[in-house]
Amino acid sequence: MSSQVSASQVFKRALAEHLGVIESLSAQQGVLERIAGEMTAALLSGKKVLWCGNGGSAADCQHMAAELMGRFRRERRGLPSIALTTDTSILTAIGNDYGYERVFERQVEALCLPGDVVVGISTSGSSRNVCTALDTAKKIGAFTVAFTRRDGAMSKIVDAAVCIDSNDTARIQEAHILCGHMICDWVELSVCEQEAAEKSAFAK
Repeated sequence: MSSQVSASQVFKRALAEHLGVIESLSAQQGVLERIAGEMTAALLSGKKVLWCGNGGSAADCQHMAAELMGRFRRERRGLPSIALTTDTSILTAIGNDYGYERVFERQVEALCLPGDVVVGISTSGSSRNVCTALDTAKKIGAFTVAFTRRDGAMSKIVDAAVCIDSNDTARIQEAHILCGHMICDWVELSVCEQEAAEKSAFAK
């Protein structure tokens, strides 16, 4: 019985914490709109979005890149969105030759152009390889974004930062996914509206 009560408390506590963190995202609406707007403008002008992060955040990068490259809710053209976390040969070669903290920076050097958007995801806010990549992207002229935690150090080196009001890794990751989905929804809707306007103009 005591084991059942303990397990029940795990679920209740997690749900309560999750709801609290999600409700706090209303304070992030302005920065989310700014990121979505910059991402939309970049993609509509032929630029791309690059994503980087470690561990669970690497999975989030791949998830968000796929939502834009494939589709989220609507049929439209594929959007250039690349997770820098997926090529094992590149990651291990750079890690072996230059050190793990440069695995994303080197890819940014090779792929990033002025006007692109580079997103770094880190629940700790201090992942060295992500910070280094964002620094390099900013020097190149990309719009830089951080998804991080409350008081994440990374937020101070980027153009826009989503700082989740929590220090719990699980709750931060859950909020990052929701924020990513909202941004993808905005971007996709904007792209679809632009495509519809272009088709209408062409038909005339």
